[in-house]
Amino acid sequence: MRALNYNHLRYFWAVAHDGSLTRAAAHMNLSQSALSVQIRKLEHQMGHPLFERSGKKLILTEAGKIALDYADTMFQAGDELMSTLEGRSLSSRQVLRVGALTTLSRNFQLEFLRPLVGRSDVELIVRSGTIRDLLAQLESHAIDVVLSNSAAPQDARARFRNHLLDEQPVSLVGRPRADERKFRFPEDLRNEPILLPSLDSDIRVGFDHLMDLAGIRPIVLAEVDDMAMLRLLAREREGVTLVPRIVVRDELESGVLVEHCRIPQLTENFYAIIQHRRFPNLLLGPLLTRDARTDPSLSVDRPDSERTIGFGKSRKQRE
Repeated sequence: MRALNYNHLRYFWAVAHDGSLTRAAAHMNLSQSALSVQIRKLEHQMGHPLFERSGKKLILTEAGKIALDYADTMFQAGDELMSTLEGRSLSSRQVLRVGALTTLSRNFQLEFLRPLVGRSDVELIVRSGTIRDLLAQLESHAIDVVLSNSAAPQDARARFRNHLLDEQPVSLVGRPRADERKFRFPEDLRNEPILLPSLDSDIRVGFDHLMDLAGIRPIVLAEVDDMAMLRLLAREREGVTLVPRIVVRDELESGVLVEHCRIPQLTENFYAIIQHRRFPNLLLGPLLTRDARTDPSLSVDRPDSERTIGFGKSRKQRE
């Protein structure tokens, strides 16, 4: 199969948009006859006529309409490529492709993306998946960032960077009780049924360790890997639920759920994972630098007391 001559395609594209061989030739500083020859060569290569004459007008044939549609896409992509390499935005509408762990808090995802939500010049594409699948898409440039509650592994082959965006406290929450007896942690977990994240969750691992140290085997109502489902079950079931506060923020504010106790030994970390790129997505930078913190194992030089986390609140402010 012969390769497409893109010079010929560019000539056809110019004529199709001008609607006139004469005007297109003038704009391109070519003679009308020379431009006509290039169009005929393209038609010969494609095996189909691209224009029909109607008096002095040129009308696109069916093949011509298909060719123009492809040409528009190709030349627009070429212009966007050059604008990206030059570090400027060409289109009035920019695209950010985000991958989010399937089990990640929807509230956290919304807080991260909030500066872009509703902007008429921005298109957001959010995809969910496993961390393995999302990192593979990040590596292949199919997405720009991965949102996760665990850091990406570091190796020589894939140069991932972990931006620690927030550290959320983990609490035991539940429906309001008739009595006002204060919850005693961990003693009350000997008899209080509990909803837990699944065993592959970092906070579940930490919680199980605390229970082992206390010699307590809790009464487990359910183990759920999806934080959205855990939030719904917390609203419907008696007992308590182990969950980061941000997951049930709306329920706590409305009084549907109450915080029985905060577990100081446990926190949930939220990361934005990117891959080092020479030409990063221009929309991403402000989201990562918006009072966020870079993983200390990589490139942060500021002392911990000066770092800010929690989307605009310092550690001291959050406490």
